[in-house]
Amino acid sequence: MVVVNNFPKCQKCELGDLVPLSDFGSQGAAIYFKAWACTNPTCGFNIKIRNGDLYIDEPISSGAMHTPRVRA
Repeated sequence: MVVVNNFPKCQKCELGDLVPLSDFGSQGAAIYFKAWACTNPTCGFNIKIRNGDLYIDEPISSGAMHTPRVRA
């Protein structure tokens, strides 16, 4: 297990830190560091990899209305 104590500062707002986010692939395998997002809620900077393409500053939603998929 790797423990990280310091994250890089956001270069956009210079207030928040960029933290890594992970996800799961279509087959259920973990995908580590798929995205990075600023911890400053007013900044919203994010960078993501999707299907091999890099996306910067996509809109962020709260996810409160998200319904999880049922896995069999």
